[in-house]
Amino acid sequence: MLYIISLGPGRLEHMTLRGHEALKASDVIVGYGTYLDLIQPLLAGKEVFSTGMKKEIERCEKAIESAMQGRTVAVVSSGDAGIYGMAGLILELCARRGIKPRLVTRAAGQTTSHCAEDESECPPTIAIEVIPGVPALAAGAALLGAPLMHDFAVISMSDLLTPWETIETRVKAAAEADFVVVIYNPKSRGRDWQLGRAQEILLRHRPANTPVGIVKKAMREGEDVTLTTLQHMTECHIDMQTIIFVGNSSSFTFWNLLVTPRGYRKKYDTD
Repeated sequence: MLYIISLGPGRLEHMTLRGHEALKASDVIVGYGTYLDLIQPLLAGKEVFSTGMKKEIERCEKAIESAMQGRTVAVVSSGDAGIYGMAGLILELCARRGIKPRLVTRAAGQTTSHCAEDESECPPTIAIEVIPGVPALAAGAALLGAPLMHDFAVISMSDLLTPWETIETRVKAAAEADFVVVIYNPKSRGRDWQLGRAQEILLRHRPANTPVGIVKKAMREGEDVTLTTLQHMTECHIDMQTIIFVGNSSSFTFWNLLVTPRGYRKKYDTD
């Protein structure tokens, strides 16, 4: 059995009950060292496989191998495992290796499974359960008020796996379409110019005073929330643990909150 567990914002009380249950049921825990440190109390008596940054493939290969040996394995992913997390890589590696996973789901208190092929041709080589959690965008939005009440686009500034030209195209498209733009991985020590370039693109389509919310370490120790404008957002202290919310043409701030109206006042007389 292979569980892909969503850690949420990073505190044990924010992990789902199902995530706790899966960790307790697992023999082997696999994850990035920083994330495993956040759940240290739950690792007692477990075999732990931890690596640093840029070792995602090594961790996922270890998890797959252990599961194929009949062990119960939990891969710990930050936020939600299916949003910039480990679920995609696990399934990619299974596809590359010709492994046919059986995706386990839970509905109405029952444990069921499904497979894209005929059951007779799809042996359950590995049972996998992807456990949803609280993504960083949801945690950050809660701290700002209500910035994501209307359509939004989520874009990562990291060009480690995605060509920068593709990222630029997506920023431009989101800006032109008046989406609220949520920016992941905005800046690191070795990647410090991309956010400024994104700001330039956004300023071509939005006023300089467009409200921006900057959330660092959402719901973790050291949490910091800042409200600024599109013109000044790059002047703030921003790193890889920061998520940025760039408002759309309707977004506004008041009492240190960032709000994007859904459109109720246009539809109904709320005055």
